[in-house]
Amino acid sequence: MAGKVLHKCGIKREAGYLYFVDKKGNAARVQMARAGKKTSKKQETVCKCGIKREKGFLYFIDKKGNCACAKMARGGKKKSKKKK
Repeated sequence: MAGKVLHKCGIKREAGYLYFVDKKGNAARVQMARAGKKTSKKQETVCKCGIKREKGFLYFIDKKGNCACAKMARGGKKKSKKKK
């Protein structure tokens, strides 16, 4: 997924954590759920970015550890009607 970098964070990812952009526009992480293990649902802020969100865009942490966004795919291809 090609996205536009909004804030260069350079986050080093740790195994067992899910990284995302939270509601406040900051980069955050939470421990991933694993079978048979108890997890805390408390999220930690990793980097304060302060991104202003726009409708119709997907916000994420890219492979290089930066906050990025991409336009969401909406609609798609219309299905053709089957003939009898």
